[in-house]
Amino acid sequence: IAWTTWVRTGVLKLGVGTPQEVASYYMGGSHIYCTGDLLKQVQLAKLFSDDKHFVDMPLQESPELVLKKFQQLVNVTPEGILSKEQLQQFVSSSFRDPGQEFELWEPQDWMSSPQILAKISDQKLQAWASDLNAKWKSLGRKIKDDVRTRPMFYSQIYVPHPVIVPGGRFIEYYYWDSYWVIEGLLLSEMAATAKGMIQNLLYLVERYGHIPNGGRVYYLCRSQPPFLTLMMDAYLAHANDTEFLRENIHLLEVEYEFWQRNRSVSITVGDRNHTLNYYNVQIGEPRPESYSKDWELASDLNEDARQELWAELKSAAESGWDFSSRWFLSWPPPLPATLKDTKASAVVPVDLNAFLCKTEHLLASFYRILGKEPFQAALERRLEAVQAVFWNEAAGVWLDFNLLKKQPNPAFYPSNLAPLWTDCFSDQAAAERAVRYLEGSTVLSYKNGLPTSLFRTGEQWDLPNAWPPLQHMVIAGLAKSSSSRAKEIAFDLAQNWVRTNFALYKKYQAMFEKYNVDGDGKPGTGGEYQVQEGFGWTNGVVLQLLDLYGDRLTSGSPSTLFRAWIVAACLFLLDLKW
Repeated sequence: IAWTTWVRTGVLKLGVGTPQEVASYYMGGSHIYCTGDLLKQVQLAKLFSDDKHFVDMPLQESPELVLKKFQQLVNVTPEGILSKEQLQQFVSSSFRDPGQEFELWEPQDWMSSPQILAKISDQKLQAWASDLNAKWKSLGRKIKDDVRTRPMFYSQIYVPHPVIVPGGRFIEYYYWDSYWVIEGLLLSEMAATAKGMIQNLLYLVERYGHIPNGGRVYYLCRSQPPFLTLMMDAYLAHANDTEFLRENIHLLEVEYEFWQRNRSVSITVGDRNHTLNYYNVQIGEPRPESYSKDWELASDLNEDARQELWAELKSAAESGWDFSSRWFLSWPPPLPATLKDTKASAVVPVDLNAFLCKTEHLLASFYRILGKEPFQAALERRLEAVQAVFWNEAAGVWLDFNLLKKQPNPAFYPSNLAPLWTDCFSDQAAAERAVRYLEGSTVLSYKNGLPTSLFRTGEQWDLPNAWPPLQHMVIAGLAKSSSSRAKEIAFDLAQNWVRTNFALYKKYQAMFEKYNVDGDGKPGTGGEYQVQEGFGWTNGVVLQLLDLYGDRLTSGSPSTLFRAWIVAACLFLLDLKW
């Protein structure tokens, strides 16, 4: 099947908008930003150090005219392959620099002294939180109306309300990032901006039937971990805006059904069939934003194997964990596998199903508020399935299930504890078991944060990196349990993470998307690009931890704290003697 036909039928199958809308994306602009010879030649020529740069560049002329001019050049060039100089000249004359699709915007609901600052006892942490609060202004963006009226000139997907972007190379909104951003905005008392971001995502659901990975047309064929209903819950907890819920609950259900319709799989345990969800983007070709890397990775494979690998890379990208040993077919260690062995669609992930379990719980709760009773049965089925498929009695935790090997993955990932955070379990001893699981591994020995795995693969979602959303899920899950030891570990993890982030902020005056757990701590490493500054979800997580433990967290290093404890103990003893 021709690639364009495959994409169109594949996207339509995923429920991405009406046939007319999909066709409009795959005529004109998408033949530049998503597929086609122009994209291929520019990206393989490596005109820019980052492939994402090109596909974020707006057009100076209509896509039809740009494609026509490109084809004319191809027709008069031997073998149709343009030189790097020709491509540079063509791109310079046909495209504009990234970022010009935005207009100046400052959030009207920003305030310099939100109440959270008063909850923070350590004066250095309080001043830092004030700086983080100010960062929302620098990360704010409003998309120009020209993107709405002339969408084919841009890869940016228009949304009507301003957004907070992650930062660095990520100059568009991202789906799961937005959850921690919104939680941070709400703590900064920016409820109007938070609501606008949720409205944007609802707009995308209404238009496409799902929420794309991020705000670019080249992300349309994949989503990201489903947090929309959790965002609505966070907003309602601050605003109690029941009318907003009533007006949009049908769209929350539409987004939930996207996952049920397109990302579900049946697993048999004993004599019971259980329906769970996984990441599965069955559309090939290299990712436009990482085109040259995907092309080179598959260079020695036959055509079928290449398309399969590219589809698997998209599935892993849909998970948000791009990339990780978690998706490699070969495990447990030793790990001879590389990125080429990615098989994300073979993994039924604990955390994805925990998120959907929380979604079902919230939808059931929301409908009860509105006087209806659906979703309770779906929640009960999910609880049973999570227990039957993921819970591993020997390990005392939930483990990802591999469909090809028909067995759990015994490796440590923070996502193994996601059900604690989403309350997707019925055995109240689960928290105690999770504590023993953590204490039985080496992960608590890292003082700069909880590692993403214990494997050094060079991928960014593996050792030595630690990621903000994973820290928050584990900490918040342990903190709300009835186990005193779980609460102690939660605080220790929070203290370590805040101290690491603060120390590097003092050094670099920047927040990073990820951090290194080795040594004295430094920004994260590995993966397809340099570590990025900003950073939306990092700021949101720190604010959440300061909100949770602001009266206890300290900015000092462990050695400083130990010396302070010794001094305090000596003064106490002297006081007793006196």
